[in-house]
Formats: sequence, C-alpha cells, structure tokens
Amino acid sequence: MTRLKDIAKACKSKNAGPFHVTLDIMFDDEKLFERVRATGVIRPELIAQLYHVPVAQVLFTEYPPALAWKATLPRRIPSGAVGDSDVYGAQQHAPLLDIDVPI
Repeated sequence: MTRLKDIAKACKSKNAGPFHVTLDIMFDDEKLFERVRATGVIRPELIAQLYHVPVAQVLFTEYPPALAWKATLPRRIPSGAVGDSDVYGAQQHAPLLDIDVPI
C-alpha cells in the first residue's frame, strides 16, 4: 500500500468559519489522481471515520478538473473557544496523511 502523504501534492486543512474545518487533498498528476480515484478509497465515509463525525455531517466534493477532493465537517471545538488548540484549523489534516491507497 501507498500512503496518501507520499503521492498527493498537498493535504491541508483550514477553517471554514469558526465551527467547521475544510480538508483538501490535491494532486498535480492527472494519471495518478485517476488511479487514486479509481480505488474509491477517498470518500465521505472514510472522512467521517477518521474525524469521528457522522457521515451526514461531511460535505464532500470530488473535483476532477482540479485533481482534488474537498471535505467540510464540523470542528469538535469552535475556533478560539476554551480548549481549542488549533485556532486556524491548519493542523487538522494529519489523519489524511496516513490513508492507505491500494495502488
């Protein structure tokens, strides 16, 4: 298996307002993107599992023209609230990095 962090151009996260975070997975090679896409690994159910939220709360977008996937989901703790350790949501992408891709 290949880990996503070894083949994706970027895996990143950022706030989508104070109550949500957006995750981006991007490729810079169309053939590689299509190979990963064909596996069906990157899907809303996986994002829900990785981030411990119901799948119904994952807004998932596959965007082939940009060789990318985007998922928006609720933050466990609102940005800037007591207990929040990532005000900008910029460190929330870590669970994506070790996704096993069977290519």
